[in-house]
Amino acid sequence: MGVELYRLLPQVDDVLRTAAVADLAVERGRLEVMTVLRDYLHELRASIATGQMPEAELTQALDGLAGVLRERLRRRQQQSLRRVVNGTGVLLHTNLGRAPLAASALTAIVEAARGYSTLEYNLEDRDRGSRQDHVRHLLTQLTGAEDAFVVNNNAAAVLLVLTALTKGRDVIVSRGELVEVGGSFRIPEIIEQGGARLKEVGSTNKTHLNDYERAITPETAALLKVHTSNYRIVGFVSAVDAAELAALAHKRGLLSIADLGSGVLATDFDEPTVSQAVAAGLDIVTFSGDKLMGGPQAGLVVGKRKYIEAIQQHPLARALRIDKLTLAALEATLRLYLCAEAENHVPLLRMYRRTPTELKREAESLAATVNGIKSFHAEVVTSSSQMGGGALPGIEISSMAVAVSGSDISATLLDEGLRRAEVPIIARLMQDRVWIDMRTLLPDDAAEIAAALQSIAVRCR
Repeated sequence: MGVELYRLLPQVDDVLRTAAVADLAVERGRLEVMTVLRDYLHELRASIATGQMPEAELTQALDGLAGVLRERLRRRQQQSLRRVVNGTGVLLHTNLGRAPLAASALTAIVEAARGYSTLEYNLEDRDRGSRQDHVRHLLTQLTGAEDAFVVNNNAAAVLLVLTALTKGRDVIVSRGELVEVGGSFRIPEIIEQGGARLKEVGSTNKTHLNDYERAITPETAALLKVHTSNYRIVGFVSAVDAAELAALAHKRGLLSIADLGSGVLATDFDEPTVSQAVAAGLDIVTFSGDKLMGGPQAGLVVGKRKYIEAIQQHPLARALRIDKLTLAALEATLRLYLCAEAENHVPLLRMYRRTPTELKREAESLAATVNGIKSFHAEVVTSSSQMGGGALPGIEISSMAVAVSGSDISATLLDEGLRRAEVPIIARLMQDRVWIDMRTLLPDDAAEIAAALQSIAVRCR
């Protein structure tokens, strides 16, 4: 039977001569159409070989060959990195690009990209400038630090700081703060890459000031405090606060460095703010731009001027430098904080602050729309969101969701159909239904969800 099915498969040249496919070849290019066609015929052969392709199904597939090729060609021409609707309820979803940017940041990116810019040009002196000047004064005003420097992400910031300031010497860290960040990057490995030697003190759950003091030797360069932003230890715990650590470091002529990870400029979150860390007397503080700050991916370094100058003069600083588009978005985001406009214009802060009443109202509206689409049923349910992105670990944020089920399609296939939409909808599979969490939806997302479900309903008829 398999041999007979193989004989039903057409030759590539014969298919290319059919009217519908010939038109496609003119429209999209013969080589592109031929590549897609060969791939599809190869898939059909593989299905025949495994016994997964009955004759009726194969005949149907071949009858719709031109339509299949057109759809596959459309997908091949789509931008791989593209917008999706985040219905997961995870605000800083790392796989989905973390924080959406403010409108002013998007405008700044376009303006910086559409032509030439003042990236490293000083308009006043008609001379070369520094890309750091665009954000340095904003960061110092917002944090109270003497100086600032930015690179492409926070792991890079920590690596640069350790390489420039502690290479060849000891860095003392509490065992309870030896965190692993995204992508399996661990603080001990970053210290090692920076050319310093890790010296662990205390225990997993308790570290005291005298643990640091006893570990200090002539080989010690710095005391490093790492904020455990992606996990929490509860119960019988004790840690040294930033002010105590900074005071001990200065008493012994050492550097005090803190990696805050998520980086908080606003007071919405139960997390140490960057300005608090600077006020505690720490020499250097590093943090992320794309987590709780709600800006683009960037590593921000603030602190004492003499140390910032040493950092920016290190050769590694160029390898890790921030690009112009990220810099434009970062400047725009920082300006919102400086003008006290962040809570109204930074999407992350707006989403985090959405009230249960607001979420329920929007959920009821979306559910009514979905229930108006034949073959689908929607129900408003209580949900739970998370910050994600290694921030606010263990904290559940109350939310509302719309649970969708289909009369003619399983939850698994519905989820797959949503992910294959023109604008993919990323949701959660819960209780044999697709849950779309309202907290992470942006203003126009409900319309995209409705359009995707309408398209699925048409295909299911």
